[in-house]
Amino acid sequence: MYSKITTAIVCGLKSVCIQVEADVSDGMPVFEMVGFLASEVKEARERVRTALHNSGYKIPAKRITINLSPADVRKFGSGFDLPIAIAILAALGEVEAKALENVLVLGEIGLNGKIWPIHGVLPVVAKAKETGMRRCIIPYGNQSEGELIPGIEIWAAESLKEIVSYLKGRDYKRKPPLLEKTEGTNPGEPDFSEVNGQKGVKRACEVAVAGMHNFLMIGPPGSGKTMLAKRIPGILPPMTEKEQLEVSEIYSICGMLPQNGGLMKNRPFRRPHHTISPNGLSGGGVLPRPGEISLAHKGVLFLDELPEYKKSTLEILRQPMEDKEITLVRQSGSYRYPSDFMLVAAMNPCKCGYYPDRSRCGCRDADVARYLGRVSKPLLDRIDICAEAPLMRYEELTQKEENESSAVIRERVMAALERQRHRFKGKSICYNSQILSKDIDKYCKLNCIQQKYMKEIYQKMELSARGYHKILKTARTIADLEGSESICDYHLNEAVCYRMQDKKYWE
Repeated sequence: MYSKITTAIVCGLKSVCIQVEADVSDGMPVFEMVGFLASEVKEARERVRTALHNSGYKIPAKRITINLSPADVRKFGSGFDLPIAIAILAALGEVEAKALENVLVLGEIGLNGKIWPIHGVLPVVAKAKETGMRRCIIPYGNQSEGELIPGIEIWAAESLKEIVSYLKGRDYKRKPPLLEKTEGTNPGEPDFSEVNGQKGVKRACEVAVAGMHNFLMIGPPGSGKTMLAKRIPGILPPMTEKEQLEVSEIYSICGMLPQNGGLMKNRPFRRPHHTISPNGLSGGGVLPRPGEISLAHKGVLFLDELPEYKKSTLEILRQPMEDKEITLVRQSGSYRYPSDFMLVAAMNPCKCGYYPDRSRCGCRDADVARYLGRVSKPLLDRIDICAEAPLMRYEELTQKEENESSAVIRERVMAALERQRHRFKGKSICYNSQILSKDIDKYCKLNCIQQKYMKEIYQKMELSARGYHKILKTARTIADLEGSESICDYHLNEAVCYRMQDKKYWE
């Protein structure tokens, strides 16, 4: 008596189909499981045996062998419980093999036969549809998540007996989801109109978001750096359907999808504390999971008090900022996660926070250099825009005039992004910050006078090739904000000013 059923696991962001084979034959009564199994999968033997007994199914005193193939893929997670149980029942003749053709099954089983929800259902259902499966059998708690993928039949059940009854021919009746889907943005989102002063930093925020440029704010404590960063989500553009699905798959793997059962609608805004470990930022663990840089995919990664992070942790950002993905190689395999995020960071210029104001800063030059040295030059070189946030004057702090709202700023940002989408139509990029080096001359064309000016800037500021290109990309974004087809001199001047702070503090 033999049966086979299909399930899947998530390796990185990619789902891998696994074949669960069950054989029930004469011999010494034993329940064996093979196929490169992690400890939690091996424990499924006891969970399944007890769940079958408590659900009213008798297991004969025979030799039961379960094989999970392919054998070179490590099997982990509790989602194998349900497919193993159904495979055994099919081998015993309780379920017809025909009912399991082109069906993918996953779920965790309790000792009483109840089916518990698991993580990573969204990418697994997407994989099932891609491979031509006609139906997915999943836990009821994952019903809303599974139904996000159109074009494939979803059966969601609360117990093992319920699933078996469906497989025996009982008509499937969809239950209402645990929580209805809701649309809309987060209420009470902080607004730029609440911030007085700091017009220069507000302008830098707008330029950064309009081209998805990496952005650093530097200034003394209390100057409003964190307050401005918290308002950046209010001017971010909405995600496309493709981006929503990409981000939702990452959050599904981590069990962090919204409780309303829908896709991620708002761009992520991640704000890890400076005590975060390298694995927490990059991802990893015994069973590798996405880190903060992947949870910030298509959104913002905000690092407050940048020099307070461990230098080894910050250096992890360098490769993902360039490649827009990170590959984790572990003993159990290789895992690839996307990391296309906009880095926003804030920092004080020294330990006390008031350098270079020597009337208030008592730090020695060596101490200042040591503090700023925690942020390496290669990492700084990957930041497009650096803006200084000075202490506000009393008149600015107490002004009564109305400030620009996030809605007004967002309109300009959206107009600039629309120009970029039109410009890059049919290309693999969407934003000015993603322009490849080979396309700089095409999209950031300069006249002879501007080329001469940039040559002087390049030599005077001792720019790297990357730094030079980032100035041109930023200038292109500034031109887009003003609706200009060509880059003007004052666009270049503003873009150059956003690189001046590197020279001021790190030289």
